[in-house]
Amino acid sequence: MDLFRTRTIITLVKGLNNTQVNFDITIIGAGIVGLATGYQLLLQNPRLKLCILEKEETAAKHQTGHNSGVIHSGIYYKPGSLRATNCQKGYQYLLEFAKTNDIPFELCGKVIVATSEDERPYLDTIYKRGIANGMKGIRKISAAETKEKEPHVRSVESIWVPQAGIINYKQVAEKYQERIVEMGGSIFFSHKVHDILTKKKNVTICTDQKEIKTNLLINCAGLYSDKLAKLSVQQLDIQIVPFRGEYYKLVKEKEYFVNGLIYPVPNPNFPFLGVHFTKMITGGIEAGPNAVLAFKREGYSRWDFNWNELSETLFYPGFQKLALKYWKDGLGELYRSYSKRAFVKALQHLIPEVKNEDLVEGGAGVRAMALAKDGSMVDDYLILEEANIINVCNAPSPAATSSLAIGETIAQKALAKIAV
Repeated sequence: MDLFRTRTIITLVKGLNNTQVNFDITIIGAGIVGLATGYQLLLQNPRLKLCILEKEETAAKHQTGHNSGVIHSGIYYKPGSLRATNCQKGYQYLLEFAKTNDIPFELCGKVIVATSEDERPYLDTIYKRGIANGMKGIRKISAAETKEKEPHVRSVESIWVPQAGIINYKQVAEKYQERIVEMGGSIFFSHKVHDILTKKKNVTICTDQKEIKTNLLINCAGLYSDKLAKLSVQQLDIQIVPFRGEYYKLVKEKEYFVNGLIYPVPNPNFPFLGVHFTKMITGGIEAGPNAVLAFKREGYSRWDFNWNELSETLFYPGFQKLALKYWKDGLGELYRSYSKRAFVKALQHLIPEVKNEDLVEGGAGVRAMALAKDGSMVDDYLILEEANIINVCNAPSPAATSSLAIGETIAQKALAKIAV
């Protein structure tokens, strides 16, 4: 089995023949948040003996690797929330990191479009949030000015967000990984965690390859963060429910329909941003996503199925209450998953010219939604601290944009707990 990648072989080979390896801090999960946390820890304390465990053979395999690549501005989020404050700080950190490390990005701008008069109040709410979050340069624009920026969009009014942009987050995560290795951190791939044993002064992590003893554990396991948290937290009041987002792509001949990022006014009755058009830094235009319940936590196809994971979702009181509240919207999303015609109709809400033949099937991602038992969504980052464990149990969008800010926050919490 190939456990290593070229830049990690030196650090990974240490301790491979031992049944137990000791570290100051161990992170579970080599997604963008776990890697950003490791990077920030070593920046703040280069003497740390740091380890990252990942069950897959490469980094950024799941939520990070399926990300649409949008650099979020922070306009949507509740002022003062961790999502809002970390997005503002993380946005600047991300751009600086990309420039320093020659990672391509483009600030192409975004229009958030009201297509009817009854959407104007919701547009106004979003605009006020942006102003409250300290955003500069955003402004409301008329239908005519919207046409100047996005000639094929139908609107009555829009918000122009010049800060929004595009990047490849898998490339960002891989650069974090490279920097961690250069600073002496260890990354163990193909190490799936199956148990966590806590003591007063340390934690033992049991993987299918070896045992890792660490002074402090940080859980950044994304879609499985709640399952790992339950190994150490006596009572966890949330559960991760996976929602799949499916995309189409515009055919090459119709990519001229879109210049940048085109978003609808979010449906106030449904906890997602709605289908939109996204220019990709690697080329092409994505259209989507919808939002449907995934039948397994890493279910990127509508045919992926795991009965144990699905039953956990279906019998969870929080999901049952959410489904009861949003069942009509949920059925509509599910219908769009199986009907391209219905999906296209939703996209025509923004660009009426789009037709069935203009779209080909694209990729899909799975969002880890943290739900409380009362059916409410955890609408902010959720970082739970134990004596020698930090569990990151909810890191929704804009976590990729905010990754270096979130990582800095977690690193500060972690270093406050240990003396190295």
